[in-house]
Amino acid sequence: MTIPETLQEIMKQDGVVAIATLGSEGPHLVNTWNSYLRVSAEGKLLIPAGYLHKTEANVAYNPEVLITLGSSKVKGLHGPGAGFLIKGKAEFLFEGAEFDLLKAKFSWLRAALVVTPTEIDQTW
Repeated sequence: MTIPETLQEIMKQDGVVAIATLGSEGPHLVNTWNSYLRVSAEGKLLIPAGYLHKTEANVAYNPEVLITLGSSKVKGLHGPGAGFLIKGKAEFLFEGAEFDLLKAKFSWLRAALVVTPTEIDQTW
């Protein structure tokens, strides 16, 4: 799936990303920064994981994730500000090209959270 240009521009801005997962104990929400996200050549979202232990357990139980992010600095559908809702399948990687790509930028990461988007919707 192609990552829209507007979403790629948001990823360059300051802002918070929310990652929602569902595990055996119910839903869980965690945050990271827009600027931490990277896109693989295949259009997957790559997210450095320093901790995210609960998220990892939930992804092992149910790989479906929801991700939201936005920025007031990027032109949206109705003026200033743009945001996206991403639905996808996630996995944690501890080695390989996607892990290495993130490790080169984020020396503190212990894993790469790799999300294959199934839907990308601009919400505002």
